[in-house]
Amino acid sequence: MPSSCAQTETILSPARMRRTGLRLLGSAVLAYSLALGACTTLPRTPYTTADASSSRVLDIDGLRRYTDEPITKFNFPATRSYLALSGGGADGAYGVGVLNGWTAAGTRPTFSVVSGVSTGGLIAPFAFLGPQYDDTLKDVYTSGIAESLLNDPSIMRVLFGSGLFGNTRLRELVARYVGPEILAQVAREYGKGRRLLVVTTDLDTQRTAIWDMGKIAAVGTPEALKLFRDVMAASASIPLVFPPILIEAEGQGHRFQEMHVDGGVTAPVLTLPEALLFQGRLPGNAKMDIYILVNKKIERNFELVANGTIDVASRSLSSITQSQTRSIIFSTYDFAKRNQLGFHLSYIARDYPAPASEGFDTGYMRALYQYGYEKAAAGQAWTSTLP
Repeated sequence: MPSSCAQTETILSPARMRRTGLRLLGSAVLAYSLALGACTTLPRTPYTTADASSSRVLDIDGLRRYTDEPITKFNFPATRSYLALSGGGADGAYGVGVLNGWTAAGTRPTFSVVSGVSTGGLIAPFAFLGPQYDDTLKDVYTSGIAESLLNDPSIMRVLFGSGLFGNTRLRELVARYVGPEILAQVAREYGKGRRLLVVTTDLDTQRTAIWDMGKIAAVGTPEALKLFRDVMAASASIPLVFPPILIEAEGQGHRFQEMHVDGGVTAPVLTLPEALLFQGRLPGNAKMDIYILVNKKIERNFELVANGTIDVASRSLSSITQSQTRSIIFSTYDFAKRNQLGFHLSYIARDYPAPASEGFDTGYMRALYQYGYEKAAAGQAWTSTLP
């Protein structure tokens, strides 16, 4: 009789694994893994809470903060325009379309702060650097290159590793578009006082990490370029679908690796630190125009859900993410009104057609890009009201 691991490999054909992994962001794979009790885990260097609380990366303080840190850890310039890019996978094509259409309309600001989570973390550096990279973003999201991220699924990677698809192609994609020139340009803008933030989830501490990509870029070393790329890849590393990214750190004289995954696990979009939203007031005379570009649908929608494990799990996961996103948007809206800040929101309309297939379908992404582009070019991408 074949072993449980062998039976699982037979049950899940590559095509079926691709569909299942995409529909559930890996939750179906998790069910198989739990049923088998997990064949193995990869070794790690142990470290403690004390190590984590004093950890540094590249032996430099302040390369990242956490959303739950005190307000005093964050700086708030007197005036800023802030673009927050959400997660959303293939739906990032919408955000790219909006940015490019905004450029065509001639009304796109130069943002003093840009933040990105997951697919938004991949978009953020290019949105930060401005319209000169519009064609680059369009290429990433409409050329078909994104489809390669989900080639060659293997249940064995889950049972003997930590991700259904591996992360080689994701790393290659980031490295292809992010080189020393990008690093130097981000560093120059950082020197002007602008900020680029990319979000990951630190699984060991269960905290949301906000990486100061400009400060990393300003280091200017090959190690800094590697970290810059690692953070981008980690921000988009959906658990179970892609393996986590291990980032070298040091705390209390002890070297170890932190485990970072998709920022959307803990923060679907980054607007303001938790403590600031809870406090309800901006310090000093800081003023801000906040633009939240959501790469997904956030309006409630009716769907008769099939009474099966995969369908129920998939619908539940999407509902959790949608509720988290709405909560952040509503909190930010309330904060903006209380502080007389500009609030601008863009998202995919509820009635926009769903993709015919799961994953990074190039035809769907091209159509979604065009939808976002046309809305922005016509001046119809942004609203100041809640969904």
